[in-house]
Order: sequence, then structure tokens, then C-alpha cells
Amino acid sequence: MDLSTDFDPAYGSAIALEPGIIRVTANNPSAFTFMGTNSYVVGDGASCFVVDPGPDDPAHLDAITAAVGGRTVDAVLLTHTHRDHSALARRAAQAFGAPLVGGAGIRSQAGQETGDVVLDAAADRELVFDRTLDDGAILNLGGLAVEAIATPGHASDHLAFALGGTGVLLSGDHVMAWSTSVVAPPDGSMRQYMASLERLLARSERRYLPGHGGPVERPAAFVRGLLQHRRMREAAILSRLQAGDRTIPEIVTAIYRGLDPRLTGAAALSVLAHLQALVADGAVRSSDAEPSPGSMFELR
Repeated sequence: MDLSTDFDPAYGSAIALEPGIIRVTANNPSAFTFMGTNSYVVGDGASCFVVDPGPDDPAHLDAITAAVGGRTVDAVLLTHTHRDHSALARRAAQAFGAPLVGGAGIRSQAGQETGDVVLDAAADRELVFDRTLDDGAILNLGGLAVEAIATPGHASDHLAFALGGTGVLLSGDHVMAWSTSVVAPPDGSMRQYMASLERLLARSERRYLPGHGGPVERPAAFVRGLLQHRRMREAAILSRLQAGDRTIPEIVTAIYRGLDPRLTGAAALSVLAHLQALVADGAVRSSDAEPSPGSMFELR
């Protein structure tokens, strides 16, 4: 799996990626969002739709509005309700006179945090959709048949959107070319994330357009690499438990050498997600009935 960080965000500009597909990147770079959140305007006729309006930034709304032009906006879609994608969503839907549409997953009432670290991508639990989509729902938007594909794992309500007849999948934060996804309990689930990758691997889209960074150009090979990466991470965690590590901080220190300190909390939550899956599978024992960042772990 070769990650690609070669990306020009061109803040405020409408970048044509495919016929009828425009990307506008928000100026909200961070350790979690890379160069910023990608919003997409899709449709090549009199109507279009907007995907992931992004952070609550009036300048970004202006840039999306310019990309829409004089067209009718059929809907504002969200891949998931992490705030770097959703904070502008209700304002954008009102500005365009369009329904706000997203996934039917259950957003956890607990924060995504460990110790004193809270992820930038914490879920917006207050956002209310005009319509929620189940897996396999088909919407006719912007002259395209848009299929909603439930891809929980990074977030419980995560959806990918297949643009019928184009070979393009809007993959949100589930698959990105620049980095592996953060899988952070309680809203994230490692077993769901792996199952969602397997679902996409069975599909035939030729190109993924993600929520951050540039396109994934060879998605089948890339998704196989993501699956292998997670299996190797799981094996490394089991190896550390065998070596005597008992806590998540010990495991993070051992297997995430050279990690950006800003990502230590995310790494701890990712290890927790792996351990939760291993406990559920019966391979690992936890000191607590519900494994948490402060639990002790050992091999069964």
C-alpha cells in the first residue's frame, strides 16, 4: 500500500476532476484533515448535488456556491457526521434550498477521546437530517443514479456514494490516498471497518474521490493494502501482549515509533478498536467487561 501526499488543495478554487465532478477543498488543514476537507459538487446539467460541505467557514460556502453556479441543488449529502464534514451542512442546505441527507447509523453519545485528547473529527450528534439513507438506497440527483453504500467503521453512520455510470465512488474518510483512516471507539469499530473494506473490494469502481487529499487511482489494490495493514497491526498488538505489555500506552509506544505527538490520542483509540475486536473474538482478555482506554489486557 503506497500512500500519496502529493496534493494541492487550491483553497477556494473549483477543481474539475471528471466530467460533472468538481472538488472544492476547505482551508481547515490539521493532523486529522490533512490539507483540508474536500467538498464535491456533482452534476453536468441544470441540476447538481453537494457532498460534504465541510467546516463552518463562510468563505468555503462562498466557494461551493460559486462552483454550483446558477444550477438547482437537488440535495446536500453527507458521507458522515464528523464536524470537519458536517458543520456547514445545515447552513448549506438552507442556502441552496435543498434537503440534507445522510446515513442512518447511530451516533454515539460519548465523545471520541482518550486522556486529555479529543479528536477533531468528533461526531455532530445534534445534526438532524431531512432524510436518512439505508444501505443500497438509490437517489436520482444531478442527472445521476447515486447509490448509498453503508461503510461503517470510521464512523457508525458512514456512507460511500457510487455515481452510477461513471465508475467513481465518493469514499469519504473510509478510504483515502494520503493516510489510513482513524478508527476511534465508541463511534468507530474495527470489525465494521474491515467488513466495509471487504464490501468495497467486491465492487468495480475505477476511482475513489475521498474526503481528504487526492484521488485513489487503483482502488482495488489500495483496499487490499489497507486490509493487510490492519491485519499486520493486529498481529503487532498480539505480539506486544505476548511480550508482556498490558496497557494501551505501552502498546502505542512500542508499535508507533516516530509518531507525530498530535496523533498519539488517535493511535491509542485505534489500538483500543483492535483490542475490542480481539476481546470479542476471544483472543484477548480485558480487565473490564467493556474494554476502555484505561483497561488492562492479556492474551487468553
